[in-house]
Amino acid sequence: MGYPRVPRAAAHPVGDGVSPGKTRRVAVITGAARGQGRSHAVTLAEAGFDILGIDLCADLATVPYSLATPEDLEQTVVAVEKASGQMIARRADVRDFYALREAIDDGLRTLGRVDVVLPNAGVAALDATEPDRRARFRDVVDVNLVGVWNTVECCVPTMIEAGRGGCIVLTSSVAGFRGCLPGSSGGDAYVASKHALVGLARNWANAWSRYGIRVNTVHPTGVRTPMVENAALARFHDLDPVGSAERHNLLPVPMVEPIDISNAIAWLISDKARYVTGISLPVDAGWSARA
Repeated sequence: MGYPRVPRAAAHPVGDGVSPGKTRRVAVITGAARGQGRSHAVTLAEAGFDILGIDLCADLATVPYSLATPEDLEQTVVAVEKASGQMIARRADVRDFYALREAIDDGLRTLGRVDVVLPNAGVAALDATEPDRRARFRDVVDVNLVGVWNTVECCVPTMIEAGRGGCIVLTSSVAGFRGCLPGSSGGDAYVASKHALVGLARNWANAWSRYGIRVNTVHPTGVRTPMVENAALARFHDLDPVGSAERHNLLPVPMVEPIDISNAIAWLISDKARYVTGISLPVDAGWSARA
């Protein structure tokens, strides 16, 4: 799908935050059922957004820990409503463009607009064993990279047509800065996909600046979610205790919390960051600054 071309002089206003008294805006969030996605949904609801939250709510055979459930997604809806927001919840696989587009289009028919896109869905398939290396590599890249492209591709035409600008924040990782997970196809796929998101964001920041759409990436260190706190990842680190010991934060915390990432995103999408686009923002307790 092509996008309409407009002269740079006709660019739309850049500000896209929420201030008291303004119409409630809408954020599309994938991976919304738990972890960072739920935290983002609640944080934005408290800031005046309504939420279209999407999650697969099913396990993947190549991912060695349990993914979110339908009950998790319902808990996010309850939490958003407690934060005075409206949430439309839909189940869809971000790898499936047409199913995802149907879910997004259906939700937007109710919510009426999209101002912020947070393609947060991601997996880290790291384990001591890899029965099918090729399948694991494909699944991680398909979720973490293709799924992000699919999500944004489904939303941007609506944003451009509305002419209000907007903001997109891609969830990368400290693994988007360094090759820090060697020795497995899951690590290869995770590092490659998170690096690729930086290139996507920069490309999109150039493509859509004329429409007032800003695009940035956030790069968390380990976040206290089921993606990090699971037995499979512990087994993976046990294979390389020396390398794992070297992968630590500068600040004396083993992990950060989901709200730390949500707070960074809340700033990036606000008017306080209205001229911030094309950047990679670490939220990593100093991990990427290690000597």
